[in-house]
Amino acid sequence: MTKILLSYSGGLDTTTCIYWIKEKYGADVITVTVDVGQEDDFEELEERAYKAGALKHYTIDAKQEFANKYILPGIKANALYEGKYPLSTSLARPLISEKIVEIAKKEGISHIAHGSTGKGNDQVRFEISIKSLYPTAHVFSPVREWSMSRDMEYEYLLSHGFEYPYSRGEFSVDENLWGRSIEGGRIEFENVEPPEEAFLWTKNISETPDNPDFIEIEFQMGKPVAIDGNYMDLVSLIRYLNILGGKHGIGRIDHMEDRVVGIKSREVYEVPAAKILLEAHQDLEKLVLTKHVLKFKHIVEKYWTDLVYEGLWYDPLKDSLDAFIEKTQEPVSGKVKLKLFKGNVQVIGRESENSLYRHNLSTYGSLSTFDQSKAIGFIEIWGMQTLLFNEIKSKPQLAKTQSGPNSL
Repeated sequence: MTKILLSYSGGLDTTTCIYWIKEKYGADVITVTVDVGQEDDFEELEERAYKAGALKHYTIDAKQEFANKYILPGIKANALYEGKYPLSTSLARPLISEKIVEIAKKEGISHIAHGSTGKGNDQVRFEISIKSLYPTAHVFSPVREWSMSRDMEYEYLLSHGFEYPYSRGEFSVDENLWGRSIEGGRIEFENVEPPEEAFLWTKNISETPDNPDFIEIEFQMGKPVAIDGNYMDLVSLIRYLNILGGKHGIGRIDHMEDRVVGIKSREVYEVPAAKILLEAHQDLEKLVLTKHVLKFKHIVEKYWTDLVYEGLWYDPLKDSLDAFIEKTQEPVSGKVKLKLFKGNVQVIGRESENSLYRHNLSTYGSLSTFDQSKAIGFIEIWGMQTLLFNEIKSKPQLAKTQSGPNSL
């Protein structure tokens, strides 16, 4: 192992990894940082990597690719893990893995390191994704091997003459364009309200405006393309909704989550844009898709979400589910009106050329064209077997006599 490629976030763990790899393996370290929308100073991060001893550093801007190839499929799949958490961190991992593999192959490196711990989901996501794309690679986690606490990591860096530039914060945060994941500190106690200082994107309800905002989101074949008639790329649209939703306190998620490794974990998220867009997208689907497609799609959505959360982005089942989901999105075009107020997203209107709603059929007014007399025959046929079953059930003695051994 003369060279090792390290997926570098710039945080305490991966900065420690640079020193540890050089010391333990005597190998040169090449670091790769993938920009998926996190609010980092990438020039400062690159300087930190070199200061810690990296031989070479790559920064890759993948925001547009993340939005269109990873977030967008998540929107179309209404990806809510355990019905609660809009996938964010897990959506970024296969993309980061893809970029890491590209650089590893370019540099002729077969040993790849990441900064995940042995208790979390990311180790599963990185290692399965990287080896799916680069089967001969050796993938490992220094953090998993050394078992250092964060305090020990600080001391380790100091012993090597490196002073980590940030304070020993209470929380561990992972951030990208689609969401902000917050762990550690007081959040680890499941019966304590998350402290206000844990949040960055969303206001406390007590600080939100006393007047709502009304917006209209336009979708084309399942993709959000405009807000209030202003067309924009998906990255810009998500950023706009993160700010607007955060102003109204929308998108705080407090979730008891089942990790891949079997641990129940208390997770806190900030996902303003995700909360707004998924609410709008699901509502538009109800307007344009038949009930049979919707019922089956709900099953597909759960499988899709679980596969992505569990690190199986490259599983062939997901490819098949992608094809189904993409087909369902063909009629999902239209506009959804929403009210944003005091932490809530409320759909207040929707329209589409592909709408299956007909006012003349659903109205109880004088304009109704629905022939109610047809309902009588429908009810008889629809409930035939149910009614027969209950007719027999209501005569237990007769049924027993007719079917018993002495009935002849």
